[in-house]
Formats: sequence, structure tokens, C-alpha cells
Amino acid sequence: MSFFFNSSQDVTNNVLRENNSQLPLEVWAGVECTVNRVGDEYLDQLERNGHATRLNDLDLFAELGIKAIRYPVLWEKIAPNGIENADWSWADERLGRLRELGILPIVGLVHHGSGPRDTSLVDLEFPEKLAVFARAVADRYPWVTHYTPVNEPLTTARFSGMYGHWYPHGRDDLTFARALLGECRAVALAMKAIREVNPNAQLVQTEDLGKTYSTPKLEYQAELENDRRWLSLDLLCGRINPTHSMWGYLKKCGISEAELETFLQNTCPPDIIGINHYLTSERFLDEHTENYPAWTHGGNGRDKYADVEAVRVCAEGLAGPRTLLLETWERYHLPLAVTEAHISCTREEQLRWFYEVWNAAKELQTEGVDIRAVTVWALLGSYDWNSLVTKANGYYEPGVFDLRSRSVSSGESPHPRPTAIAKMVQDLANGHQLNHPLLETPGWWHRQERLLYPAISCSAMIGKARKKTSSMPPASPRPLAIVGARGTLGKAFARLCEVRGISYQLLTRQEMDITDPASVDAALTQLKPWAVVNAAGYVRVDDAEREPHLCLQVNAEGPAILAAACAEHNVPLLTFSSDLVFDGAVSNPYVETDTVAPLNVYGCSKVLAEKLVLQAYPAALVIRTSAFFGPWDEYNFVTIALRQLSAGNSFVAAEDGIVSPTYVPDLVHASLDLLIDGECGLWHLANKSAIAWADLAKLAAKQAGVSVSNLISVPTEQLGLTAPRPTYSVLGSSRGEFMPSLDNAISRYLEERI
Repeated sequence: MSFFFNSSQDVTNNVLRENNSQLPLEVWAGVECTVNRVGDEYLDQLERNGHATRLNDLDLFAELGIKAIRYPVLWEKIAPNGIENADWSWADERLGRLRELGILPIVGLVHHGSGPRDTSLVDLEFPEKLAVFARAVADRYPWVTHYTPVNEPLTTARFSGMYGHWYPHGRDDLTFARALLGECRAVALAMKAIREVNPNAQLVQTEDLGKTYSTPKLEYQAELENDRRWLSLDLLCGRINPTHSMWGYLKKCGISEAELETFLQNTCPPDIIGINHYLTSERFLDEHTENYPAWTHGGNGRDKYADVEAVRVCAEGLAGPRTLLLETWERYHLPLAVTEAHISCTREEQLRWFYEVWNAAKELQTEGVDIRAVTVWALLGSYDWNSLVTKANGYYEPGVFDLRSRSVSSGESPHPRPTAIAKMVQDLANGHQLNHPLLETPGWWHRQERLLYPAISCSAMIGKARKKTSSMPPASPRPLAIVGARGTLGKAFARLCEVRGISYQLLTRQEMDITDPASVDAALTQLKPWAVVNAAGYVRVDDAEREPHLCLQVNAEGPAILAAACAEHNVPLLTFSSDLVFDGAVSNPYVETDTVAPLNVYGCSKVLAEKLVLQAYPAALVIRTSAFFGPWDEYNFVTIALRQLSAGNSFVAAEDGIVSPTYVPDLVHASLDLLIDGECGLWHLANKSAIAWADLAKLAAKQAGVSVSNLISVPTEQLGLTAPRPTYSVLGSSRGEFMPSLDNAISRYLEERI
């Protein structure tokens, strides 16, 4: 159980912590629950991620072994029409279930929001109104011990009062300062009201404390930013006095001395300071705007400058979580926790970031810093944070669970699918050692390709707490073995593994002949790969009718031999099948459980391969996919069509064969994520579409600005193909939709080829 679960345990463990900094670091978790207002519209993450209607999510969370969870009882949702009309049913059920599961809820009341419609962050009565709601929460749940009345007040004030992103859409210093002071006063009054019910209630105050670096000319602005980042915590701790660097700034914003003195007389220091740290939180300011894209340009009225992610320009990299945690500890000497650790990236980078934050916290704990926990954030992922939740575009970032798992045909609510992060959290929560080879490679924020702009030294500004890295080269991680060095898919896997920092070995047939058991065993014994991708295969569908034995040998017997060897070596296997396992007798997208009925030899070889591979190795991952197109080979349908039409040549395409074309980079990324997650069995992966070949050529040409006057659409039977094809072979899925739309894929294809 958590040492925060009841007041007597709190006292005992606080004493223990004073004498022993080696108490286990806990794993906490959180659900992205932002309900922010943009104009008159509320953008609700709980509705977007479906948790609003899924009680059994809590049982999935409990299986992770987490000790505590940041959990919403949000003012806007519980009492949008006044406390007298509050609907507590949702919170009653959820908090009750968390209590049964033995998970400590850290209750949040406002999460990047501004309250119900009758108030706002700049409403002078906002603090008192939130306090009334807080008191009602405490009265209803007197057993709850930990609260975050307002999440990230500084960030929320900046986005709502300085940058104009969220309601009330202010763009000036006074609105920012008014919002921030209102939020901080609301925290103090809310905790006062809560403690009237539960005197031992704990304040877990979260904030994003990213640093700012700059060129020498802009040091004055970086200094302001770095002083201002402490404002919310300094206000709560009663540190903003006439000698404080921010006293004059706040007065200049339009805040009176009397308002500032209120915080000196009514302090509310956090019981735990929660640090929410993101890679984008650390910024760099540079007056040489010509080196940066126009969307980064801004200024302060005195100088114009670009404001960019520091990781993209600082030669030494970032200060990082260790530095920021230590700076916070040295400033306040209050207990700490990392209350959000998340990155929007590929699966292995998500693992690397969380593990880096965890290790930083563990190191500091051994050095005597009172740090309680690291919180894995966005259990269910998040929506549209790439636009700072100013739009509802449907951009989804997976988290510990991936919500892109649902029945396509039924339109059911997403079923959260555990990712590799879930296994990592379970291991850390249970004290197990992690040894995944993907953790041996530094995250992209440490690799040279992170630099998008001319590198500038930031060493003088990064801080003394940054841990020096060893000059010794890292040990070579175990590779991903990729079979099929000469094929389109194998080359694409190698290219994208390079981008993702995944060590790999691209194997020719001479290095691993999958039709030869001895060759396969020797290669696996020598390489000791952490997984194998079989991207080899016989792909000439029409020729297969003339040489069926060769097709069956390469497409069925070889994968079966490889599967048996991988099973014996206990190495995960990813291999590929085709939409041509179906006969096209339906008019709805095929899902994984539909009956196979191939029309040609190639399709038969893939059906046999699926059967033999999964018999030999049930833990293998078999992905059915459809017609490839991509930016890196010259012989796929889309590339040939555009090349011919651009040259003014005629191009003939079938008007009746309906397929779901697959963009190779999307296929590789999704396949790698599923492999890393430890998924197995049959999966369908194709870009979401159902389109005839001729219409695919038209769509690509339209987006490319190419005339289709020379496109000739004919029935498939007039193409003179040897092998029969299904008239409909669109792939859907009952397991999950992981691929973007076809329109989106073609847009990126055209950008990639430029």
C-alpha cells in the first residue's frame, strides 16, 4: 500500500523519510483529463478517450501495480450549473472503485480548465467559487487525502492569459497575472476548505518547470522566463516579497501590493511538489530569426526572436529531468514527485523517456533528495495536444494503453490495449530489473539527428546538476534481424529502424536462407537478435501461377522454418501475409476472423504460411496487408502512375478492383510498435480506404497536381493478368485501426518524394 493512504501512515513515513532516503520509489499514474474551454466550446479529454463511460478501465489500471493515480473530479463536469445541481454519480462510482482496489486517488478539481460558464480565471470570485466546490468534494469523500485543486496554474495562466489559446483568451501581462494569482489563491482557499473537513489533507501541487536558454543578447529575456517559471510555487510558499525578482514584474503587470501581500499572509506550501516535464518545455531564444521557420518568430516589444525547442538547437542537449528536480529540491526542500512523464513518439522512445525520468529520480533519491514517485502519464493517451488542445482534429497519442483497438464494424467504444509501457510500469512497480535491448540506445533527444538548426552551446546555462555522461562508447545492443535485404519492405524497415534508433541487421539470403533450417539456426545463434522481421517473399503474383512450387517454398515453407527456429530460440517473430487470401465475395472490409478463400497460387501460399507459422509459433505476429506504395522505390503502382501521367504517357488501371492501399512507412511504424508491444496472432494493417486502382491513380494525381487526361480505366479482365484477383479485398480490423487515412498517406508520400 502507498505510504500516503492514511494520516497515521503519513506521519510514520514522513519520519522514516527523514532518516532513510532509500524507501522505494513509487509508480503513480494519471489519466489525461483536460477539460479546457476555447471560445464557447469545451474540449473534454475524458469524453474523447472514452473513460467517461468505462468503469472497468480502473481494473486495468490496478493490474499495473500503481500506488496512486491522479484522478479527476472536475468542477466543470460535476457542477456545471452550480453546486446545488451537482451530479456526483460518476465520481461516487469511480472513487469508490479506486478505494476498493487500494489505489490512492490524488483528486484534481480543475485541469487546464476555467470552471463552469458562470466564471473564468480572471473572475475575482473564481477562488471563492472553487473553494465552495472543494468543500463539497471533501464533505462527500472525507477519506480522500490528496488533492491537486488546480493543475499547472502557471502553464494554464500562460495559455489562457498570455498566449490567448484558451478561455478567456487574454494576450497581455495583466490577464496572465490576474489568472495566475486567481488560480493560486483558489488553491489556497480550496485547501483551507478541504482541511476543515480533513485536517491532514495533502496538497500535491503540479507545475511544468521547463528552462529557457538564449543567445547572449537575449539573456535578459531568458532570465525573466526562468524567474517566472517559479511564480506559482513561490506565491503558494509566501516567497513573493518586495525583495523578490518577480515583485516588481507583477506590480508592473498591474497587480497591487495589497494583493501580493495576501499571499504572504496566507501561505499554502505544497506537501508534495509535482514536476510535469516534457521535452518541449525547455526553450531557446535567438534573435537570428533567419535560421528558423517563420512560425517560431515572436518578440517582447524590445527584440524580435525565434522561440524554439532547446533540444533542437543546444549542442549539449537538455538540462533534463535530473537538473529540474534538483533545482526544485534545492529551492524549496519540499517532497517531490514527477507527476507527469510522457512523450509523443514511437513506442521505444516512450519507453526510453519514462525510463530516463525514472532513473533520474532514483539517482536523486540515493543522493538524499526526498522524491516520492514517478507518474506515468496519459494512461489512455491524449488527443490534439499537438495543437495545444485548441482544435478537435482527432490527433491521438497512445499512452500506457492504446485506444486504437475496437470493433470497426460495430462502432464500439475503444478497448484499451496494453502497450509495452504497461509491461515496463508493471516491472518497475514490482521492483523488477529492466533489460530490454531497446533501452540501450539513447532517445532521439540525445542523438545527433535531433538538431534541426545550427547548433549553439548552452553549457553555461544548463546548470551544475546535469549528470555527466561517460565518454566510453555504449555496448552494442542486440539487433533486430530483418530478413529480405533486397526487397522494398526490408529496405524500408532498415531505413526506419535507423530513424528510430533501433539497432538492426539487414540480412541477405546468403546470410539467412529461411528455406534452410541450418542457415536460420546459425544466423540466430550468431546474431542473438531480440526479434526477427521476415520481410522476404515471393511477390510476383502472376508468375506464381507458372511456378507454384517456388512460390510455396519461399512464401510458406520458409516462414514455417523460420517460425520453428524463432520458437526454439525464444525470439519474437513478425512476418507478413496478404489481402489476396480472400476471394472478394463480400462488400464489407475483411477482418482477421473472416474465412480465407484464395483465388490464386500466391494467395494459397500466404494462407498456408499463416497456418504453418502460427502452428509452429503461436506467439508469432502475422500481419496481413495490401498493395504497397511508398516514397523509396520506383516500382509501386502510385509512383509508376504519377511518372507516366506526368510524362504525358497513357496509363491503364483497373476500374473495378477495390483495395485498401498501404503506405509502406505507416506499415513499418505500426508493425514495429505492435512487435515491441508483444502482440501476436493475425492483424490487418492498411491505410483506411476502399478504392479502385484507377481511382487511386486519380487521387494521387489530383494531390500531385498532375493531369489525368491520359488515364485509361478498364475492367480488370481486360488487363490480361494470369492470376485471378478478388474484385474486393479491402482490409478492416476487429483488433484495431492503427493506420492513418489514405488521403493523409498520399500527402506525406508526395512530401517525402520531393
